[in-house]
Amino acid sequence: MAGLTIGEAAARTGWSPRMLRYLEGAGLVVPRRSGAGYRLYGLLELNQLRSLRELRGRHHVELTDIGFAARLEREPELRAAVETWLAGTLLSALDWEQRKHERLLAA
Repeated sequence: MAGLTIGEAAARTGWSPRMLRYLEGAGLVVPRRSGAGYRLYGLLELNQLRSLRELRGRHHVELTDIGFAARLEREPELRAAVETWLAGTLLSALDWEQRKHERLLAA
């Protein structure tokens, strides 16, 4: 397959051309470009688009969720910051539970 234009890829996958541009901008599905700069969708990109639709339907996630997950993979500093924040949140919840039990035992 030489590559489909954005309109042809949209017709084959059920995504609109506008949404394909959005997905590219978010770094989720990035087609190669022709010498003239046109987007060319190959088998890889078509499969990514189909599996992305399936992923969203099966797990009820938004594109922004998937985009953020992709950023976490690409940006180690962001991933570390989120992991640190989540660990602090978990500790806060555990701390709250422990204090609650201490108050109950003291009463």
